[in-house]
Amino acid sequence: MTARVETALDRKVDPAIAAFAARLGKEAQAIAVLFYGSNLRTGSLEGVLDFYVLTDGPPERGIWPRVSYREWEHEGETLRAKIATMTLAKFAYAARGASRDSTIWARFVQPSALVWCCEGGDERSGLPYRTAIVDVIEDAVRIASELAVALGPQSGRENDFWRALFRQTYKAELRFEKPGRENSILELNAAHFAGLLPAALESAGIPYSGTGDLLVPVMPAARRRQVFRSWRRSRRWGKPLNIARLLRATRTFDGAGRYAAWKVERHTGVKVEVTPWREKHPVLAAPGVLWKVWRAKRRAD
Repeated sequence: MTARVETALDRKVDPAIAAFAARLGKEAQAIAVLFYGSNLRTGSLEGVLDFYVLTDGPPERGIWPRVSYREWEHEGETLRAKIATMTLAKFAYAARGASRDSTIWARFVQPSALVWCCEGGDERSGLPYRTAIVDVIEDAVRIASELAVALGPQSGRENDFWRALFRQTYKAELRFEKPGRENSILELNAAHFAGLLPAALESAGIPYSGTGDLLVPVMPAARRRQVFRSWRRSRRWGKPLNIARLLRATRTFDGAGRYAAWKVERHTGVKVEVTPWREKHPVLAAPGVLWKVWRAKRRAD
């Protein structure tokens, strides 16, 4: 599985994305920057680019990650990015399932690319930073695969297990996804998921058998109970943690005013001026912005 993860993380991206990642990493004095989301698959520079910026230091307490929004004028084009920032230590802790939060391993079992990484090594693990991040992503894949087996059928095609996993993680989070979202993830990333579950089960020490494209995992009863207990805890905390993050973001989302203005213009065609007051108080400014949008749409109609 290590070879699969390394190949996935080495995926080539548009030079503009790599340059943006390097800029973010250096400004934050970070260890590494991961790129993920639909733009990774399509290669498009339109919309919002999604980055995870990993920093050094002890694991955070409280609600994480910190979220911000940035715009960068690059070669005549405006690049927009949503950035999640957290320490490598907390990222590793969450990826191996030690946290109540399921968002890290559920996100990073899906494709991501390590688009920027500084030299040096992680003092806690003694590994080069790149190797440490590969290990973290492997942990995320193993945890996700164990839960996919526990939640999935007794036997089935590989995607049947991943589908069961994503359905449950979406239910646990405060997300407004259309029904069947799990199918689109699997269809759009078919090459990534093909053969991933058997590789992850071997890495996790879970035997399996099968004929043709059918897979029959053999998870010991004690281990299955342990996985279920961990999942019940994550499911119970999923929505409360999402709400806490949203509340925190209303006060700490750096660039929230510009991000909201861009989203409004993108979806309604109404340009919203980002005044200093709106930038500082995006929540308080929201009613006035909505009133302006409503009036503009009414005039247009």
